[in-house]
Amino acid sequence: MCGIAGYFRAEAPLVDGQSGDRLIRKMCDVITHRGPDDAGYHVEAGLAIGMRRLSIIDVASGHQPISNEDGSIWIVFNGEIYNFAELRADLIARGHSFKTHSDTETIVHLYEEEGERCVERLRGMFGFALWDRRANKLFLARDRVGKKPMHYTQVGGAFVFGSEIKSLLQFPGLRREFNPQAISDYLSFGYVPDPLTAFRGIHKLPPGHTLTFQNGRITTRRYWDFSYGEQQTPEQPEAYYVERLRELLAESVRIRLMSEVPLGAFLSGGVDSSTVVAMMARAMDQPVKTFSIGFSEASFDELKYARLTAERYKTDHHEFVVTPDVCQLVEEIVWHHDEPFADASSIPTYAVSKLARQHVTVVLSGDGGDELFAGYERYLVHEGREGFERIPRWLRRGVMLPLSRALPRAAYGKQFLRNVSLDGGARFADSLSYFSADAKRELLSGRLSGVLNGHDSAAAFARIYDEPVSTDRLNRLLYLDSKTYLPGDILTKVDRMSMAHSIEARVPLLDHELIEFVQTIPASMKLRGGTTKHILKQAMSGLIPDEIINRPKMGFGVPLRKWLNHELREMLRDTLTDKTARERGLLDPAAVQSLLNEHQRGRRDNSLHLWGLLTLELWHRSFIDRQPEQSFAGAKQLELRQLAVGAAV
Repeated sequence: MCGIAGYFRAEAPLVDGQSGDRLIRKMCDVITHRGPDDAGYHVEAGLAIGMRRLSIIDVASGHQPISNEDGSIWIVFNGEIYNFAELRADLIARGHSFKTHSDTETIVHLYEEEGERCVERLRGMFGFALWDRRANKLFLARDRVGKKPMHYTQVGGAFVFGSEIKSLLQFPGLRREFNPQAISDYLSFGYVPDPLTAFRGIHKLPPGHTLTFQNGRITTRRYWDFSYGEQQTPEQPEAYYVERLRELLAESVRIRLMSEVPLGAFLSGGVDSSTVVAMMARAMDQPVKTFSIGFSEASFDELKYARLTAERYKTDHHEFVVTPDVCQLVEEIVWHHDEPFADASSIPTYAVSKLARQHVTVVLSGDGGDELFAGYERYLVHEGREGFERIPRWLRRGVMLPLSRALPRAAYGKQFLRNVSLDGGARFADSLSYFSADAKRELLSGRLSGVLNGHDSAAAFARIYDEPVSTDRLNRLLYLDSKTYLPGDILTKVDRMSMAHSIEARVPLLDHELIEFVQTIPASMKLRGGTTKHILKQAMSGLIPDEIINRPKMGFGVPLRKWLNHELREMLRDTLTDKTARERGLLDPAAVQSLLNEHQRGRRDNSLHLWGLLTLELWHRSFIDRQPEQSFAGAKQLELRQLAVGAAV
């Protein structure tokens, strides 16, 4: 695991007077937190690639960048390839010579054999950049579901890339400007969906895609997508799916136990993380190290459920209770995300990663289970509102929607009436929104509204929902969430918060072979009646405690309202109402003040809205108003060195 960065500008070995060596070091230094163990660079005329390494596999000889035998191909790689041993053996049989035992070198030789289609044989999580000198091209790839990040831009004639946007921002001539459409999308969903970023001109490479930069042109290709096979595969009895699911879950976890450094698991007390820990315990010959986060507020605390699984499998269990002191970390968390990010569960994810790093370097998590097995309550809500589509569209859009807009903002039933007036994909996107389209019209300044010129953030989601991926509505919702919320929110949060503490997070429930099997399971076995994740719960019956299988879904929530009313009260008001925020020109000051007043006078809980606006303004100050410095990265390395000294003592 590591962080990578680089650029390619064939016509100029120097960039604004900086040598390639100096610039690539600067681009990599700002992401030292992703790889504190090692650094490496390859520089030639117009090209520089580099990496910061967190040593996991082939610790002794896996230094990057790595080349082929004649030095015509070079790679920097972020991630883990779990089938690299089989690929390596096959490549050796074909005559390739290896100088390391790393998964990184396997990609180099696989590319020599199969070209850009090499990614189709990789099983794991990855973001890599490969320089092919003979073809004079740079080849980038991102894993199938988006576990590892990849960003890119063009500055003049240069193509620039990196695991984190911070690296790109070090490149001379790159203008740090916000992207109006991305900010609008952020206010709708709480994150910036792929392929946009919050920065004008900087893009995310979408999951399951490759990119080639050659002759000054960018070409992208999708090599994998979620595909529901209910029409291609005859339906089997439930017992068949249960048995095969257990086998694949066990395998997916087992292959992710490959590590030369200490390894553990995040344990939240839900079905997904308990499933991972159960499979780890059955595969390991020593107790699993488990890590859980709790809160002093009982309604947010899941420690009692986490302890059930920990006790069942006699894990080496560690807990940490989050206190309001964590509010001091808000600006650091914003810095690590690179973009505005409104999911407050970043806070406990940050805390549990910090706890785990004191004991291990690798953790397995249960993320992805909700999108794979239909775990969100919103699927039930959407199903329950399908009947409103039988009301003529002219009545819903011509009467119900205008009536909703005419009601006062806090009126009972206003949001429900608006939601059921919409069609399928638009209705689901509306149910996900932090700020509805109507609320955004009140919130955005006239200037920003003019720039957006009618941009509809929900339209892209509705188009994904309408793609002919399945005849089943639930599968279409799972497809939409897997293409948007999963990579944009869930996996981004896990990657940034774990890497903030130089810890590698592996996600076995998102193994692509497991995904491809689960997509053949009929939707009726995932959501049955009022039960979410029915088939997963059946598969894990007897393996995880019944109390966990039968408990209501809680989610990874935080006592945000309490924090905003107390510990963050002064910061919230000062940040959102001071001169800097008012003169920025993005939001209507009166609308922001109204949200604050309602919340702080107890008239309405606007916690999620205010948190989203707070992180947006803090992001703008850190990344647009000034160049992001290495302060947090430097402090983190000092902290890690102190931990290492303490462990040695």
